[in-house]
Amino acid sequence: MPTWSTLLNESQKNTTNQNPNGGIDYLFSKKREFIKRLSEKTGRNTILYFSGFLQKSSIDASIGDLDINAFMENVHGLDKSKGLDLILHTPGGDLSATEQIIKYLKHSFGGDIRAIIPQMAMSAGSMIAVSCKSVIMGPQSSLGPFDPQLNGVPCQSAIREFYKAVDDVAKNPASLGLWQAIISKYNPTFLTLCEQADELSDELTENILADKDIDNSTKKKIKTVFARNSDSKTHSRHIDREKCIDAGLDVIRLEEDRELQDLVLSIHHCCMILAEQSIIIKIVENNIGGCYLRNLNQHR
Repeated sequence: MPTWSTLLNESQKNTTNQNPNGGIDYLFSKKREFIKRLSEKTGRNTILYFSGFLQKSSIDASIGDLDINAFMENVHGLDKSKGLDLILHTPGGDLSATEQIIKYLKHSFGGDIRAIIPQMAMSAGSMIAVSCKSVIMGPQSSLGPFDPQLNGVPCQSAIREFYKAVDDVAKNPASLGLWQAIISKYNPTFLTLCEQADELSDELTENILADKDIDNSTKKKIKTVFARNSDSKTHSRHIDREKCIDAGLDVIRLEEDRELQDLVLSIHHCCMILAEQSIIIKIVENNIGGCYLRNLNQHR
């Protein structure tokens, strides 16, 4: 399988004055080939959900309500009896949209879904991964805490900051001016929305764990690692494969199947280079040619 540098070099070779989009076309072709080969190897459906959030800072990179249309497009025409391998690379996003995606995919494939994490599935993306029957991870893969975000701000961090301000001002009234400058940046309803998002996060976590065939002790361990107010301490904390295994998730080691590993990472490398070299910010694609692209500030 080609390495990152090989794909990048071939992309650059195919980019010419006569064909300035040749490199992008090459990467799309290779990505499509690798997704098809991955599905042929596993005998299962494959859907790629890739966000270019590491290359571009935009709300469009997050999970949102538009994504259900992307999944509907990509589920259409698949043989649902074969189950689904869902390749996830996402920073997370809207909890209501995440809940809808989880329900839709579980209904479509009867719960027979494996999440494949080539690099990162954070926050709401971790919720999707944990909701799956099993998770395929390499030593480089990570999930993250379920702490929800609003407008890119971790809700728990905002709430903790507010109550720290209340406590500091009560102890030292002279700090009021400093905290006013910080808190005044929030919209009037922002903290209330953060608290509501936290409540929804708890509810969705309970629903995800209730749907899994695991004992109560394992559910408690998963909550300790992933749920809000968990041991993660910070929203961006990377929860690596060994921690996921210790938490009780059914984790499959990606490197145990060399061919599977090469195909997954080749798909990921194609997407990462595409996100660097184009205005593409999200790719949702299946193994039979279905593809939904979202460009930065453009949708198609």
